[in-house]
Amino acid sequence: MPEQSNDYRVVVFGAGGVGKSSLVLRFVKGTFRESYIPTIEDTYRQVISCNKNICTLQITDTTGSHQFPAMQRLSISKGHAFILVYSVCSRQSLEELRPIWAIIRELKGQDISQIPIMLVGNKCDESPSVREVSMSEGAAEAANWGCGFLETSAKTNHNVNALFRDLLMLEKNRSVSLQPVQSNNAISLKEKCSMM
Repeated sequence: MPEQSNDYRVVVFGAGGVGKSSLVLRFVKGTFRESYIPTIEDTYRQVISCNKNICTLQITDTTGSHQFPAMQRLSISKGHAFILVYSVCSRQSLEELRPIWAIIRELKGQDISQIPIMLVGNKCDESPSVREVSMSEGAAEAANWGCGFLETSAKTNHNVNALFRDLLMLEKNRSVSLQPVQSNNAISLKEKCSMM
């Protein structure tokens, strides 16, 4: 288990082009980029409340390829929570999460019910005619894995803040939340939460 420090590390995994970077940028900066730029690894930080103290939410946006297995394993071993993203328009992108799920189980232990994990079907704003994974299929997969589930759209900002709020609510080992801030730059979230 990673040491408890002033950092709370969330790692985002998924195939290339599913919208991992778009979800993170929408959450952290409130922006959306139409063009696709492949990511090797980026880290973003937000100030949050952890055990009633200030700490840093460190979000690691990983590569969509399988070219860096050592980086992937290191990110998992250091991570406190995980977001597994697929595109609702690509059944293959959901299938590509299975090996990552297996590595998380291997590195974190067979009983990973204490680890916050969200399965996320992104691009739910797309036309139903291009959808390959239904909401019920995504929810069933999440139930099978014993993790949380949401469908999101980074483009329309649908459920993006809820994703991070719900992920932090799954934390059982410490009290982690997005706390209200007295700032002109705060982004308002539902249920009296806001980012710093």
